Amino acid sequence: MTGAIYSLAAETAPPANNAALRVVVVNGSPSRQSKTMGLVDVVLDMLAGILPVETSRIDVYDLGPGLTDARERDDVTTDVEAALKLAENADFLIAATPVFRGSYTGVFKHFFDLVEQYALANKPVLLAATGGGEHHALVLEHALRPLFAFFQALTVPVSVFASSGDFDGTVLLNPRVHGRIEMGLNDVADLLKARATGTRAQATAGKSPP
Repeated sequence: MTGAIYSLAAETAPPANNAALRVVVVNGSPSRQSKTMGLVDVVLDMLAGILPVETSRIDVYDLGPGLTDARERDDVTTDVEAALKLAENADFLIAATPVFRGSYTGVFKHFFDLVEQYALANKPVLLAATGGGEHHALVLEHALRPLFAFFQALTVPVSVFASSGDFDGTVLLNPRVHGRIEMGLNDVADLLKARATGTRAQATAGKSPP
């Protein structure tokens, strides 16, 4: 899957059971380098300070016609099927999207349209979004959270949003957003440690992004 999915390693001292949290980021931005991923990078850095993580990222726009031409799960190409299974099998899912026209991006939604209905049941999911102004933050509660409620996922109570003014380029600077991320992760730290199914050895085996 060239460009669509990659893995990277980030670790801290392992817990007694040597488990690593398998984190999957679903990136709804058309760009790999974006404010949305700048926000997610801060989440991943803080998460790596809590427990060892094995992180993979799905750039939905890079999945191309294999995703967008599919009307049903049986229509997807092998690389899209692998991406869907990666999201379904994560210990912790980060759903991140820029806000367009008051909602998440269309390709982001189409990806989740093809996820199995009960595959995300009881799975912890962090909701993250970026937009031009603070009014776009409403998307988190009025669009993203209902989407994952349909899947019966365990959405993290604290969602994270950053507006354009919170960044220098794609680097998140606003300390209030950093604090909100920290609060959200600390609220579910014990749950995430209990859900870790990867191994520290696996976490160090991931290749760096191109």
